[in-house]
Amino acid sequence: MGMDKIIEKKKGLRPKHIIWIAGGLAFTFLLYKVIFAENRSTFRAEKDRVTISAVEDGLFNDYITVIGQVEPITTIYMDAIEGGQIQERFIEEGSMVKKGDVILRLENRQLYQTILNSEAALAEKENYLRNTRISFETELIQSRKNLLDSRYHLNRKKRTFEQYEALNKEQLISKEDFLQSKEDFEYEGNMLEINKVKARNDSLIRLTSMQSLETDLVKMRQMLVLVRERLDNLNVKAPVDGQLGMLDAEIGQRINEGQRIGQINVLDNFKINALIDEHYIDRVNRDLSATMDRNETNFNLKVKKVYPEVRNGQFKIDLVFNGKTPDNIRTGQTYHIKLELGESAKSLMLPRGGFFQSTGGQWVYVLNNDGTEATKRNIKIGKQNPQYYEVLEGLNAGEKVITSGYEMFGTNDRIVLK
Repeated sequence: MGMDKIIEKKKGLRPKHIIWIAGGLAFTFLLYKVIFAENRSTFRAEKDRVTISAVEDGLFNDYITVIGQVEPITTIYMDAIEGGQIQERFIEEGSMVKKGDVILRLENRQLYQTILNSEAALAEKENYLRNTRISFETELIQSRKNLLDSRYHLNRKKRTFEQYEALNKEQLISKEDFLQSKEDFEYEGNMLEINKVKARNDSLIRLTSMQSLETDLVKMRQMLVLVRERLDNLNVKAPVDGQLGMLDAEIGQRINEGQRIGQINVLDNFKINALIDEHYIDRVNRDLSATMDRNETNFNLKVKKVYPEVRNGQFKIDLVFNGKTPDNIRTGQTYHIKLELGESAKSLMLPRGGFFQSTGGQWVYVLNNDGTEATKRNIKIGKQNPQYYEVLEGLNAGEKVITSGYEMFGTNDRIVLK
């Protein structure tokens, strides 16, 4: 019986050992990635294609720049006081006019008829008043005659009564004749009193009636004057000195009463009208200071009026010059105006850039010390002017920030700059 042969173990790496080692290395690498590797999304960008700005510590000027247009300080609108058809046009748009200059002449035949009717009514009223006055004078004469007759008859009856009274005492006349003379005397006395009352009442009636007629006549004369003045209103005149602006009137055109015809621009001074974003509506008030530059000369302005209406996301203000006015200023010229919203103050400032449209100023990409990468950081921005944002939180002076637009960066947390 033969003896068993002892098989020796092979030395060195076997295939299964290699598999185990590779698996261990892969597990170790994955574990390293999970524990130690950067776990943030990354975007790679070329450094020369982004704008990098430094955070500054300085004086923040609280102002905005607005575009304003020059307008006359006052515009007087011309509305037709009287309607009619345009017969003549004496002055053209853009011409300088003096107060009272006739610009248009209208014609209104209906107005002529109204004046004729008023004149006829006045003549009729005057004639009626004249006849009434004559009638009252006649009645006054008759009243005086009646009083005169009453006094005459009373005196005669009185004398007869006194004579009969003396004869009656001596019983030289009959009782009936005495009583009849007494009754006649008393009758004439009463008639005199009646005529006095009638004359007094007639006088009051005449006075009241004449006063009423005179008052009516005065009113009719005043009315006729006003109607005749309407003829003068057919001449459309310049209400003030200035420049004739818009004139919407052609020969033969029918103009209605109250219709706007044109305007006069008063050019003894000017104002500037500007539109401002509604974001600033709570910060813009009357008397705010502003400046503008023309031919390397600064001119001071102030806000005269703030219009409350907001249209298309903007509101309107009027500014007037506070001091000297630019030479050769013209209506319609456009200027860039620096409007001061508040006092200057020391603060951290970040130059303006396109990043604000993407982030709303809530976060930015801040560069590391060597400028090779930038990471997202939350910040807080306060006021802004055309050059800078006021930084309230999140940044320090000297730090550098990507201020160009962030559209190409997507939602990445880290930007690697090449």
